[in-house]
Amino acid sequence: MRSTFMGLEASKRGLFTQQTALYTTGHNISNANTLGYSRQRVNMQATQGFPQAGLNQPNYPGHLGTGVEAGSIQRIRDEFTDRQFRQETNKLGYWESRSNAISQMEDIMDEPSQYGLNAALEQFWKGLQDVSTNPENAASRKVAMQRADHLAESFRYMDKQLKTIQGNLGNEISVATDRINSLLKQIAAINKQVQEVEPNGHVPNDLYDARDVLIDELNNYIPVSTKRVASGGNASAVAEGSLTVVFKPYGTDKEIELVNGRDFATIEVNGTGSKQIDGNDLSNVFSSIQVSGLGTTESISYDQLEPGKGKMLSLIDSYGYAEKDINGNVIGTKGYYTETLADLNKLAAKFAEAFNKMHQQGYDLTGVQNKDDFFTGENGVITAGNIKVNDVFMDDPSKLAASDAANEEGNGKFALELANLQSKSQADLDGATFNSFYQGMIGKLGTDGEEAYRLNMTSQKLLVTLSGNRDSVSSVSLDEEMTNMITFQQAYNANARMITVVDETLDKIINGMGRVGL
Repeated sequence: MRSTFMGLEASKRGLFTQQTALYTTGHNISNANTLGYSRQRVNMQATQGFPQAGLNQPNYPGHLGTGVEAGSIQRIRDEFTDRQFRQETNKLGYWESRSNAISQMEDIMDEPSQYGLNAALEQFWKGLQDVSTNPENAASRKVAMQRADHLAESFRYMDKQLKTIQGNLGNEISVATDRINSLLKQIAAINKQVQEVEPNGHVPNDLYDARDVLIDELNNYIPVSTKRVASGGNASAVAEGSLTVVFKPYGTDKEIELVNGRDFATIEVNGTGSKQIDGNDLSNVFSSIQVSGLGTTESISYDQLEPGKGKMLSLIDSYGYAEKDINGNVIGTKGYYTETLADLNKLAAKFAEAFNKMHQQGYDLTGVQNKDDFFTGENGVITAGNIKVNDVFMDDPSKLAASDAANEEGNGKFALELANLQSKSQADLDGATFNSFYQGMIGKLGTDGEEAYRLNMTSQKLLVTLSGNRDSVSSVSLDEEMTNMITFQQAYNANARMITVVDETLDKIINGMGRVGL
């Protein structure tokens, strides 16, 4: 026989379930602007009907429903969209960092302008031409020397500024390394909480959201993939379990675990025992990433970092890395700033060498061939960072060779020949002139900068689109939540009204029956 209070119990379940749905709606509305929050829904399900199967079950013409219950509270996520979003995050992390690095280099070189190295070269050649027209004039000689000093200073300034930014990039690598280790530790900590909660049948949706935000950020630095591992116990069917975070070296089938449940690895740039990159020693370039802490130690070389993926690789490409042969032997150093500085040093050295060699063949104002180097460096080596005009000439501009013959004070032919160096191809510069070699550097910088900017903007646009797709599934819509709130409120009220009806029925049975004739 069915219970007299059966309808009361069914409506009570309805009250509790609709109340849970209302509370969940309120939680969604409260977190409408929370970063990474995924809207949640109550999965309602009918409770087991009456009567249940058994030998002594009563005979009824139908199966009587007993109400509703909240089976689970589940967050709404689309794994496919998440995976697309993170893959594009890899690309954006790379191109955004590269665009910033090249943009800073463009600011330093500042070409074309009236203040850059190209303008300093032009002014230097013009100063020599002025001396050729009036070699006896002390003012024109002094101006030519000042312009030579300005040219050397322009080389030194550019070298110093580029090295400063390169050092900052090295420091960013150190900061990025620390941040990656912090993210891995936080993901493992959330896994630990999930493993403790899920076996009890609970579904910690907010923990899942917090973990996904960390995974998104981690993919900005390095490309990783994730695998779900069930927590066991009495876990709900919608529980997501802990995450194993995996890095796959490019060009290999190997998988390196960075997080496994509550355990996590740590990464070090250039490995334990090696000098860490901090930007202070620019000769200390990237060699490898060492991963340790999960029972094994793995080394990731530069070639195993997937091209165009992640901020970490972009910083390494800009800062500098060791170039190795197939046997792993270091054969050189590459990197955007490293190669640009090398080209600048090459230009300064070849310019000084060619000018010094020619200058020693001319005659100064006193009719003497001065064999001192016009441009000098340190310890016999001239670079962009140490090039300077010899004090012998700065102190006495009359020593500037302008004549092609002895004792001909008005002869300025040699100064004109010195000026004509600007149009002579240099074998050591791949057949380019000094000016065109530098202009080639600027042209490459402009092309690379345009490419980085374009790909950065493309990645941003794609990420906005993918973010919109993800939000269309997971984000909170206030209009939808308001509709749900009214729906659950009305359902709650209807269940409350049903309890009133049952209560009145019971009152009639209890207080109104057995009183015939009264």
